[in-house]
Order: sequence, then C-alpha cells, then structure tokens
Amino acid sequence: MNKFILSDLDLGIIIGYFIFIMILGFFIGKKLKSADDYFLAGRSMIWPFIGISLFASNISNANLIGLAGQAYESGIAVFNYDWMAVVVLVLFAIFILPIYLRSKMFTLPEYLEKRFDARSRFYFSGLTLISNIVIEAAAVLYAGALVVQLVFPDVPVWQIVTVLALIAGTYTITGGLKAVIYTDAIQALLLVMGSVIITVIAYNTIGGMEGLKEVATPGTLDLIKPANDESLPWPALIVSLPLLGFYYWTTNQFITQRILSAKSIDHGRYGVLFAGLLKLMTLFIMILPGVMARKIYPNLENADLVLPTMIFDLLPHGIIGLVVAGVIAALMSSLDSTLNSASTLVTMDFVHKFKPNYDTKKLMKIGRVSTVLFMTFAVLWAPQIAKFGSLFTYLQTMLSYITPPIVAVFLFGIFWRKTSANAAFYSLLIGMVTGILIFINNVVFETIHIHFLYVVPTLFVVTSISLIGLSFYSKEIPVNVDEYMFNKESYKEETIALKKVKWYLNYRNLALILLIITAFIVLIFR
Repeated sequence: MNKFILSDLDLGIIIGYFIFIMILGFFIGKKLKSADDYFLAGRSMIWPFIGISLFASNISNANLIGLAGQAYESGIAVFNYDWMAVVVLVLFAIFILPIYLRSKMFTLPEYLEKRFDARSRFYFSGLTLISNIVIEAAAVLYAGALVVQLVFPDVPVWQIVTVLALIAGTYTITGGLKAVIYTDAIQALLLVMGSVIITVIAYNTIGGMEGLKEVATPGTLDLIKPANDESLPWPALIVSLPLLGFYYWTTNQFITQRILSAKSIDHGRYGVLFAGLLKLMTLFIMILPGVMARKIYPNLENADLVLPTMIFDLLPHGIIGLVVAGVIAALMSSLDSTLNSASTLVTMDFVHKFKPNYDTKKLMKIGRVSTVLFMTFAVLWAPQIAKFGSLFTYLQTMLSYITPPIVAVFLFGIFWRKTSANAAFYSLLIGMVTGILIFINNVVFETIHIHFLYVVPTLFVVTSISLIGLSFYSKEIPVNVDEYMFNKESYKEETIALKKVKWYLNYRNLALILLIITAFIVLIFR
C-alpha cells in the first residue's frame, strides 16, 4: 500500500479550493439584506440547486465515510437506507411539502407551534439543536479528521476538527444558506467525480465483474438480510427504515431548510425528486467500492478508513489532491448545513420568539454568533465519537433513540385533525422518557437487549398510543389548523389541474418513474 503522502500539487489544489469557497462566502454575504436572505436564501432557490444541495448535505456527511465502511464490513445492505429515502421523498413531495411551503415558516419546530402550541415547538427545537451538534456536526468533523490524519498522523484529532470547523464556519457565518447551497453544488460535483474515478479504478484493480463475484461472500451483494442479521434484519425494512427516513428527510431542519428556500412549490417538488434520483447513485459509486475493497485490502483494522485508503492508494498525485478536496469539501457541506440550520433554530425559534421587535440586522448578527458557539461545541464533542466504534452505527443508533416520537407527532398532526396540543406535547415527553429507559437498559443493564432498529417502531408505537389516548381524553377540538394539514379536496383539485400540464412537467409522473427505477434496482439486488 502506498504511503499517505500529498504532493505539492495536491496540497495546492486543496488549499486553493478552500480559499475559493471562503471568498465565495464573503462575496455572497455582502448581498444579504434580510433574515429571509440569510436563513432561507431569500426563498428564491430553483430545483437543480435544491436537489444537488439535498444530496450533497446528506451523502457528504459522515455517510460518505460510513457507507463504504459499512459495505466493507457487511455488504450492500446499507443501500436500503438510500432506496427507502427515495420512497420517503416521493411521499413527502406529494403530501407534505405543499403544507410546509404555504406556511412560510423558517423552521420545522415552527410548524409544531402553528399546528399545536409553543411547548412542542420549544421541545423539538431544543432536541434538534442537540442532535445537530452532537450527532451531525460532530460526526462530520470526526469523519474529516479520519481523512486528514492519514496524511498528518501526528496531529491530534482536536486540532484537525478545529481547523475544519473554522473553514466551514467562515463561509457559513458570512454567506448564510445561499452560500451553503452554492458551495454544496460545487462540492457535490467534486464528490461524484471523485467517487466515479475511485469506483472505476477499484473495479479494474479487482479484475472486473469476476473479481467482484469472487470477493462477494454469501449475502454480501444481497439487500435483503435474514431476520437474525446483526446489521440490518429484514423486518427493519418495514418497521424501522421508513420512520428513520421520514424523520431525516421531512422533519430535520438540517435537510428541510433547503426545501423551505424553494422559489415555489413546483421547484421544491422537482428538487426533492431530483435528490431522490441522485441518491440511487450511491450504490454504484460509494457502496460497491466498499465491497471491492475487501479484495484489495482484506485486513483493514478500521472499516471507516476504507474510502480514504482507496483515495491515497489507487489514485495518482494531482488527482489525489482533487479528490481529497472533494471529500473534505463534501464533508464540510454537511457541516455548513448543520451550523446554518442550528443558528436558524436559535434565532427564529427562541430569540425572535421572545424579542419580536429585533430588526433583521440584529437577527442576522445573532445567527452568526450562534454559528460560532455551535461550531465550538461540535469541535469539543467530535473526538469522543472514536469510542462508539463504527461511524455509521453511531449515527443510526443515536437517531433511533430520539427521532420516533417526533415522527409520530408530525404524522398525526398532518393527517389526524383530532390530535390535540396537550397530546402532542406530553406524548413527546413520554416518547423521550421511554427512549432514555431503553437506552439505559441496552447500554447499562442489558437485561433484554433491543436492537437499535427495533427501538424505532417501539418508540413510535408508544408515542402513537399516547397521542390517541391523550387526544380523546382531553376532548380538545383543534381549530384553525386546516392549512397545516393534508387536505383531500386540495389534492383532488390539484389532480384536475395536472391534467393540463405536460407529462414531463407533472411531478406525479416523475415520482412514478423514480419509484419504478428504484424498484428495478431493488429487485436486481434483492
């Protein structure tokens, strides 16, 4: 295996790229005039940028490192998270996205206040802030440190994550969401290009299809795993992944903030569907290379180092610099998204709520200060992730314990009118307490171990029962909530209107085509 060394050309490319994106952030920042501009890009984003930014922020967070590592350990079953995301995105585009955009909200917690009351908003906002920093931002910094430490093994992790945070924080603080989305687009192109190059070289290195078959031990190329599989038992595809996907793609401020920036409902829908199409690429350019690495590097001690190892070992100098810049930049596109969404939550859910007289410039200043603080917290927490083992497992496990109650409250709020404000708030608390108890049982006592993917439906069912019971008990009849719920009549009216739209502009036709492509891939690798 080659030594992990960057040539002067590689270093020049990497340094030049980061100087460029910081300058871009400053340039965009000069044009920002309002809170709408800073937090939601003036609600002017068109669908290509929305789709690419959604894809970049998702796949370029710790998943970029984690996907290849998980594939190296257990095969392509990790792709189930991605194709299920496509299904969730289609449902989101059809039933929920219009509700969000018509409400003109800044944050997802704001939806809970409009539909229920401020208690649920503050709870969800606080929970999202914690998860954004402890789960998303810290994991991204740690993943970036894994790459950088290959070249500079003597540099402590905390120093690396500090530098990465400063770079991402600089253009996020100055340019807001518009800078985040534009840099995401650039980083996505670098990411895809680098992933394709690595895939082609790895495929040729192992001897093409014959080599892939050779390295593919029984079950490695199967999406559907046995019910007793440790990594992804097949029942979880039905009862767990849809719920995790719903949280991530429809209630996560880190992701949905891009959708809230859409110029129109149509642009939002096209962008969401485009992101779903891009997600299908991950199997071929990010997951399968992890499987190929089994033959090239059969004895890697740390699976999370699969992708960085392939970059330095398979690529020539010059290309290494470009791809490393793409990988680190892609990781940072997730970090900038997290920091921007966190600052939006603090500014709009807390500060603006209690200080409605603050002008736009003051809100933007508070948003920037918040970004600095969250960046600092993420830097302090990131080195602790090494204690959790697999990066991908860390992400999914943490989400499994905190997200199901949120999913239940959103789904009931959108589709069941009788869901009351008291039921929503107290059910969130009941779900949280139940999650804490299960976590303590699994980690401390281990009396009855519950697989983290089965924790998801357990918490969802507990919260749902609580929502139904408390809604009937309170006898509260919610009023003035129609615009925050799915409306059958509006759906029927839209159906009639779409008959006049050209077939290739009808988002439902595009959604159907996307689902057919997804089903075809799943059937091939089932």
